[in-house]
Amino acid sequence: MATVRGLKCRECGRPYPADPLHVCEFCFGPLEVDYDYDRLRGTLTRKAIESGPPSIWRYRALLPIEGDPAVGLHCGMTPLVRAKNLARALGMREVYVKNDTVNHPSFSFKDRVVAVAITKALEFDFKVVACASTGNLANAVAAHAAEGGLQSFVFMPADLEQGKVIGTLIYSPTLVAVEGNYDEVNRLCSEVADKYRWAFVNINIRPYYAEGSKTFGYEIAEQLGWRTPQHIVVPAAGGSLVIKIWKGLKEFERLGLLSGPCATRMHLAQAEGCGPIVTAIKENSEIIKPVKPRTIAKSLAIGNPADGYYAYKVVKGSGGHGEHASDDEIVEGMKLLASTEGIFAETAGGVTVAAAKRLIEQGRIPRDESLVLCITGNGLKTQEAVAPSLKVSLQIKPTLRSFDESMTSHGIEVTPRNLS
Repeated sequence: MATVRGLKCRECGRPYPADPLHVCEFCFGPLEVDYDYDRLRGTLTRKAIESGPPSIWRYRALLPIEGDPAVGLHCGMTPLVRAKNLARALGMREVYVKNDTVNHPSFSFKDRVVAVAITKALEFDFKVVACASTGNLANAVAAHAAEGGLQSFVFMPADLEQGKVIGTLIYSPTLVAVEGNYDEVNRLCSEVADKYRWAFVNINIRPYYAEGSKTFGYEIAEQLGWRTPQHIVVPAAGGSLVIKIWKGLKEFERLGLLSGPCATRMHLAQAEGCGPIVTAIKENSEIIKPVKPRTIAKSLAIGNPADGYYAYKVVKGSGGHGEHASDDEIVEGMKLLASTEGIFAETAGGVTVAAAKRLIEQGRIPRDESLVLCITGNGLKTQEAVAPSLKVSLQIKPTLRSFDESMTSHGIEVTPRNLS
């Protein structure tokens, strides 16, 4: 069933064909995919979705592709973990972790958006795909391009974590390390995109690419039994993820797929060293002031977020709020999630946990309400951030006596498991 009418400007509403375009030529507003929801109402049912593949493509009717998906057939449907231990640590009644640290194939939520983008690039008959990235997108583009048989060019800041550099190079792209921050990389890519006819997933393919993030929200609602939580905390770099999760939830509501109205409050999490959207939220200002990133959360280090204004509007419109996290809090957030739920998140996950902790302590997220934390990438990619705070507990000789003496000298006792 063809459900995509074309593109339309988010600002002036002017229609465009479903081509590789991303900016309105009249008002310079961003373009987004325009769906024919009337054709879906009554035909896209819970049963139809549940009978689909265990991947993002179970929501294919709400994604902007025309034929069969070309890549990412095992992407999505990641666990929604009932995080009872973390809830206890935070003093909350009901906490869930949407765990995209195990997303296929490159272990971040970016696999969702890139699976859609690469499929669309192949439909448009592009031969080369490219991106500007802070790491996770580079991994996903290189991996999915390899699967789709496309040549890929990946542009990233030269100082990114080795886990993300290696996690890109293994797929044999052309990796361009740029001596500058992400905003400078992105400006360069805009010039490259003007000269070369490539599918830049976060430029000319952006309207289609961004739609993949909706599946994050779809899965939360479906995995909660076709209901929405009272609160969701989302990490932000460019700001697109929170917008698309919200859009996905509202689409489900519009199509009658939810068990009740969507009353979720969307909260934004950013690092103190790069948090222009959260700053605007706190100041009640629609003006997103660019900053120079200074944070260990490099995957969120976008100082001039392209979708900052729209992310601000979603958070405010839903009744949510935003919070920053210091570098120390980011590390502690990563360790808390790992020690309570056995989930090793990258620095963005530490930002989410730390910001949520602040919001709970402020009373903005009541302790007796339901909360979903969006954990978007795997901690094996950012080991440098936590390595200095971790150490070997005991170093002993290979004897029982050495072990016993070391346990005693370090005051380590074995405590019974708390089953309450």
